[in-house]
Amino acid sequence: MAVEFDSNFSFNQQLWFYYTTNRGKIRSRYNDLTRKFLAYNDSDENPHAFLRKPQFEALEMYIFVKEFMNNKQVYEMFDDWRHKRDRFSDASYYAIEKSGQLRIGTDLTEKQTDTLFKQMKKYREEYPNYIYALTMGLGKTILMATCIFYEFLLVKKYPRDKRFCHNALVFAPDKTVLQSLREIMTFDKTKVVPPEYARVLDSNIKFHFLDEAGTILHTIDDSDFNIIISNTQKIIVKKKRKEETPGQMLFHSSGSLLSAVYGGNADDEDDVWDDTTLMDNQRFKKLCRLPQLGVYVDEAHHLFGADLEKQIRSGGANKTSLRDTINLLAENTSIVACYNYTGTPYVKNQLLPEVVYAYGLRESIWNGFLKDADPLGFENVKSNEFLTAAVTTFWERYGNQAYEGLNPKLAIYAAGVEEAATEVKPALEKILAKLGIPTSKILLNVGDAKYTKNDDIRDFNNLDVPGTEGNEKQFIILVEKGKEGWNCRSLFGVALFRSPKSKIFVLQATMRCLRAITDKRLTATVFLSKENYDTLDDELHKNFNMEIKDIKNAANAKHRKYQVRVLPPPRTITLKRVWHEYTLHEKEYSAPVDFRLVDADLSRYASVMYERDSLAQDTTVKEKNIDHLQENMKYSEFSLTGEVARYLNISCILTARILRESVDGLSVILDAVNCYNAILDDYIIPTVFHALFEITSELKTEDRDAGVIIGTS
Repeated sequence: MAVEFDSNFSFNQQLWFYYTTNRGKIRSRYNDLTRKFLAYNDSDENPHAFLRKPQFEALEMYIFVKEFMNNKQVYEMFDDWRHKRDRFSDASYYAIEKSGQLRIGTDLTEKQTDTLFKQMKKYREEYPNYIYALTMGLGKTILMATCIFYEFLLVKKYPRDKRFCHNALVFAPDKTVLQSLREIMTFDKTKVVPPEYARVLDSNIKFHFLDEAGTILHTIDDSDFNIIISNTQKIIVKKKRKEETPGQMLFHSSGSLLSAVYGGNADDEDDVWDDTTLMDNQRFKKLCRLPQLGVYVDEAHHLFGADLEKQIRSGGANKTSLRDTINLLAENTSIVACYNYTGTPYVKNQLLPEVVYAYGLRESIWNGFLKDADPLGFENVKSNEFLTAAVTTFWERYGNQAYEGLNPKLAIYAAGVEEAATEVKPALEKILAKLGIPTSKILLNVGDAKYTKNDDIRDFNNLDVPGTEGNEKQFIILVEKGKEGWNCRSLFGVALFRSPKSKIFVLQATMRCLRAITDKRLTATVFLSKENYDTLDDELHKNFNMEIKDIKNAANAKHRKYQVRVLPPPRTITLKRVWHEYTLHEKEYSAPVDFRLVDADLSRYASVMYERDSLAQDTTVKEKNIDHLQENMKYSEFSLTGEVARYLNISCILTARILRESVDGLSVILDAVNCYNAILDDYIIPTVFHALFEITSELKTEDRDAGVIIGTS
């Protein structure tokens, strides 16, 4: 009997709930350097933190799994959680209230957790394997770089701690994504690493970018802080395809020079001894001599292959070449863990079993991390009619606007190179001419030197660079270009009429236009044939557990997640609040004012110098007045009157009258104030104030609740 699955259940959500509930306790257990690293990237502690919320949460989970869970395999953490063992125990310091954790008890839940555990354990690797699922546009490359920088900082301080990676191997699935990974090399580390530590990384990290077939890997054996960026084709050991010639058999021996140089032996019968394979073997064997290797896989859904669901459900054990390569490395060197980053964590609506953090497409759109999207499907229209509708609608919505100095762009996908050059481009030129749009805004990038020149490639790379020729191109004709690793924030539309060979391409092409630009909630438009529209709906369901209607979210709608828990009845404490209220009353000036300056002791305002003749002898201390060093303002009758009137906001005429009619007399007042300006604030202004105003005080009280105290009876 088939086991029924609850699609809303996922272990990564339970893991995240456990972490957030105990965040303070857990962080207190981390290394000091880790706490500083987290604080620098936490927007709650650092208002200038660079990482977005999903990136930072993924980083938190990355560190949680490493430092708190000690790099346990996912199936081990899941087994401890479902049986409430170790740190998930109810007796643990980190215990969660029983109402807060998934209740294990129903037959459905017991079957589901048992089935999931068996899947996790059956398909586990010999090394820890984690999946971080952040949808396209959230910055997986930056997150990957941040995690590697964190690893190297901790290794520098704790070199003997086996939990941390001393070297990093970054895998890309193809050349397009491989080029986008250059950002790891060029990224400003101070955005995610405190500046004082970033300098340490700059002086130690060694980058190795294997983008050409003939590139030799120049790593020093047993060295640390190497970041090797490659794809599997540049690393994997190739197998023999044909019989050896007599010459090959002659040189393929245990004592050959080649064996000595590349570390081979008589048992390496699977090595192909040609120039290309020697290079591949050199790289692979170099990697095997690097300790504590961390493997980072970008666009990791390629790692699992197209038949993942069949493997999980039927027990197949087919592996992809990338997984084979990683497993071979694990057999020959120490791999700390494999960290997989993907935007599509679902396969046939089933979450991949080793996901430890996920931030989906729906949440990314609702929370403003991506553009919203308006998918439009066209049925019973010809290709030219479809193109006319797409271009016209796009220009009406975005034509006369600019975003951060960038012109909005429309990507038009053709089925083949010839169709793009001989059919789509001429048709597009006619449509633009009718709309009064210059045809110079068209860019053709089809990967064929016959139609796409070096200037076109340059413009394609500069689409998001203000003030360049690339930014002026707004209608981009492509043939399977930019489905992954293409970051164009100014892309506001995608047009795909003919059905591509791969259904997933519809989803990948659609998501190209969702990258956020500006701080406003913006909406892109996706133009699809009805067939592609249905394919998109199906792929969203398979890969993100959502449908097209979930994308079409109102621009002003705000969706938030809330955790609901049962709380005990509140208790309050009532305290008495006591305060004084002061009231100011004006009085009529009626009698001369006495400032009492004639007999006042003004010595406390005098500047005095104390002098003693000798330290060795007990001589008398001499005092010397140095009032002449004071910088006192000299007031006249008019300036003094103005100063008092300005301070008390009263009439100058009234002020002059009060000073002239005073008991002390104006001359005494001027002599005293000009000798010591402080007398103005201590004698003159307070006395005039009390002659014109009176203050009354009233004591008041009230009972107030001091707040809510949560407790149990």
